[in-house]
Amino acid sequence: MNRSLFPSQKNYLQKFNKEEDSLVLEMEKFAAEHKIPILYPEAALFLEQLILLTRPKRVLEIGTAIAYSSIRMARQLRKKGIIQTIEKSEDNIKLAAEYVKRSGYDDKIEIIKGDAIDLLPAMNKKYDLIFLDADKEDYKRLFEYCIILLKKGGIIFIDNLLWHGYAASKEVPKEYKTSTKLIREFNKLFTSQANLKTSVLPIGDGIGLGIKI
Repeated sequence: MNRSLFPSQKNYLQKFNKEEDSLVLEMEKFAAEHKIPILYPEAALFLEQLILLTRPKRVLEIGTAIAYSSIRMARQLRKKGIIQTIEKSEDNIKLAAEYVKRSGYDDKIEIIKGDAIDLLPAMNKKYDLIFLDADKEDYKRLFEYCIILLKKGGIIFIDNLLWHGYAASKEVPKEYKTSTKLIREFNKLFTSQANLKTSVLPIGDGIGLGIKI
């Protein structure tokens, strides 16, 4: 299975993709060629729109990968806005640092090396927006820390909640059974939070959107 759209719908919507940033397009191509998971372009556009709408001053990203989402968010931030993005892969950090430097947003993006599971408990500053896109087995624990770090009225944005379509499927390949089970359990947890107004949106690979109330 592949995402939440029929191929004809996907092709139709792609006609409206007006992305012209050569670096962003290069990163999309690089990620596809090297099988590096990044936010789907339509989900990244939605995230950019949220940045423009809410004008966050402090953003936390968990799972930098090659800094594709970091750069797309940074180009919409207000002048004093800052993104702190956490990544544990040495290879990804090297790639991300180079792309951030080339983007010209190195004054807005701070890459933090380490495992978010270890780093988040020691963090005490609040964030206006948190983007969670990490290992699925860690989603529950990371989410719990994120809620603590999220300001009242702040937004949490979570990727992969449809999990390639398998979250809603009766037929799941063997290699996806464990991860699909984790996503299904997480979705129940996410949508049952009393302190969040939540929805799961069929954008990209499924976006969980929560506003802290």
